[in-house]
Parts: sequence; structure tokens; C-alpha cells
Amino acid sequence: MKKIFFFFIVVIFSLKGFHAAAQSDEQVNEWYQKKEWLAGLQLTPHETINKKVFEKQYQLNKKYWDEAFAFLKNQNLNTLAVGRYDIDGDNVYAMITENPTKDLDSTKWESHHNYIDLHLVIKGEEKIGVAPITNLTVTMPYDASKDLVNYSGEGKFYTASPGTFFLFFPGEAHRPNITTNGNKSDKKLVIKIRYTE
Repeated sequence: MKKIFFFFIVVIFSLKGFHAAAQSDEQVNEWYQKKEWLAGLQLTPHETINKKVFEKQYQLNKKYWDEAFAFLKNQNLNTLAVGRYDIDGDNVYAMITENPTKDLDSTKWESHHNYIDLHLVIKGEEKIGVAPITNLTVTMPYDASKDLVNYSGEGKFYTASPGTFFLFFPGEAHRPNITTNGNKSDKKLVIKIRYTE
């Protein structure tokens, strides 16, 4: 009897995984546009977000994403002090920084293997570069202690301002903290969300 029960559990989870993998672009877009995953959070996802990867990661780790969005909804980000905030231990955590933005030459392309980055400017603004890692050249190989790779190359740049968040998945490089006007300080939140293969 236990073997039969175990077999059915395995089949159910396999079908669930197959269903998630089998989502069409239309189904992913419909899920994304409903924004139920935001749970009423009044933020705008940036146009660069890879919807298909996001939907898959959300289904695999719904708890992590729900915790991240709840943190955004329930905290007064304007008054949070600089530092790290554990949301779910090392699975989901937030970092608040407040630093002057930098000239382009003082910034680097980066990506991560183990975490997805959610970037949100709280006060001020900055430019963020976005590029697939396949379009870039590695300048610093993966450092597991920092979960970090650096690159050189070209990408597209967008202005990040309060109210809009970016998501960067493994395979996507980003180049944050670039000045838009005179290295003015910006206050920023980055939430690290563990990635699942």
C-alpha cells in the first residue's frame, strides 16, 4: 500500500513539473499580465524581465517569491537602514545600499550562478545595463565565494527609478549603479532569491 501511495505522489509531482515545463508563451504571458504573483504590490516590473524564466522559477520556488514580494509590500523601504535583511535565511535576503552612482568606466558587468537579483531603486535614479552573458567576454571567472562573474562587452542601458523593479537571472548579466547625472547618491534595494535548476 505504501509503495502504491509513493508511486502516485511521484506521478503527481512529475505531472506538475511537466505542466510547468509545457507552458506556452501565450500561457506565460497571460500568467504574467494578471500579476497575481505581485499580491497587490504597487510596483511595475521592467520590460526587460524574461517572463518565461520568471514563470518557471516562480512555480519552482513560489514560497521564496511570495516572501520577497511580501517584504517589499510590508516594509517602509524609505526608512529602512543600510544593511542586510534576512527574509528566508540564505534562500531569500535583501540588501539596502545608499551610495553615489558611478561613471560607466567605474562599473562592471556581472552575473550570478546561485541567485536571482531583484533590483529596485528607492530614492534617486541610476542606469542599469542588461546583456545576455553569451554576448560578453569573461574578465573574472566565477568566484563561488561571491557567486560572481565579471565581463566586458556591450549591452543595452535603461534608467532605473523608484516604482520599477528589474529581475536578473543566471545567464543574464547586469551593470548597475551607473550615474545619470553627476554621481548623485541613490538608495537601492537588491533582493537575492535562490535559483533552482
